[in-house]
Amino acid sequence: MKALGLVLFSLVLASCGPRELLPSAPFVPPDEGPGPHYVIGPGDGLYIHVWRNPELSTNVTVRPDGRVSIPLAEDLPATGKTPSQLSRDIEEQLNVYIQQPIVTVMLQSFFGPFSQQVRVVGEAASPQALPYRANMTLLDVMIQVGGLTEFAAGDRASLIRFEDGEQREYRIKIESLIKDGDITANVKILPGDVLIIPESIL
Repeated sequence: MKALGLVLFSLVLASCGPRELLPSAPFVPPDEGPGPHYVIGPGDGLYIHVWRNPELSTNVTVRPDGRVSIPLAEDLPATGKTPSQLSRDIEEQLNVYIQQPIVTVMLQSFFGPFSQQVRVVGEAASPQALPYRANMTLLDVMIQVGGLTEFAAGDRASLIRFEDGEQREYRIKIESLIKDGDITANVKILPGDVLIIPESIL
């Protein structure tokens, strides 16, 4: 039943347009610079440090509703903000009680919002949603999900990506990459990508 649902989902996506090939990416980026600014999501663990006020400094987990509560500041929206933006919001709230508060928000554990995750479904050894990392490639994703199952049709896999407000589907060759060592099959992964790995019909 699960396999049938995945096949039907893939057919629906395929009907959206032709599947294109993505350009290959190097295994190690020549310029491994920082990626886009990290955006906080539900489930992220944060350490909020209030300078010279240890009684206000605390560890918090972003609630499912995307908010956090700390001493003297309740139900602050956190999802969709960078740590620096949240720091400024907390300073504004604490300014009522403390003269010129200085707040630093540090990530302890992270998941990110859906728009920052990479989701892998279908015949991966361990299908899951992964936090996006700067300079991530298809090989990095497959290592984290444990590769393919023995029933996977890795070279018929699809990558779904939203670009300019539209959903696009690309063809990716996972089996060629991880079993045959075809370096041209290694492609760049972006935040929000969804990888769909179908089951072999043989």
